[in-house]
Amino acid sequence: MTREEKSHVIGELTAQLAENPVVYLADISGLNAADTSNLRRACFKANVKLAVVKNTLLHKAMDASEKDFGDLPTVLKGNTSVMYAETGNAPAKVIQAFRKKSEKPLLKGAYIEETVYLGDNQLESLVNIKSREELIGDIVGLLQSPAKNVVSALKSGGGKLAGILKTLSEK
Repeated sequence: MTREEKSHVIGELTAQLAENPVVYLADISGLNAADTSNLRRACFKANVKLAVVKNTLLHKAMDASEKDFGDLPTVLKGNTSVMYAETGNAPAKVIQAFRKKSEKPLLKGAYIEETVYLGDNQLESLVNIKSREELIGDIVGLLQSPAKNVVSALKSGGGKLAGILKTLSEK
């Protein structure tokens, strides 16, 4: 690979890192061609982009990026695959579902909205992260529940009041 090709790849990786708020680093070495194809298919269905990259080029792209990846470049050893997504838990769910059939992929680390997670032991907590839309839905539901209680209380109270007035008028 020539110097120009390397700088071009670094530029593309830097652009990908800047565009995507969620970046997962995984080790998929040891998967055969069929398993790799199935993993790519699962990633496509979950709207996750999967790319295999050279560690040195990714490290340089992380250094060139405006984002602070913290200790994430320290896990760039061995084979590394990068998973890009819009939703914070989508790649973790793909990894977890795929690991029901195989030992791989192993999670090396993740960068999610300015937070860095290191190690495969973080996979369970990453699966349970709620997306931005889910959090907004939870907040809207919480904000609506007191209003619903007041409206239902007024409706039922009005019915009780009407029943009492009707009973009194009949006497």
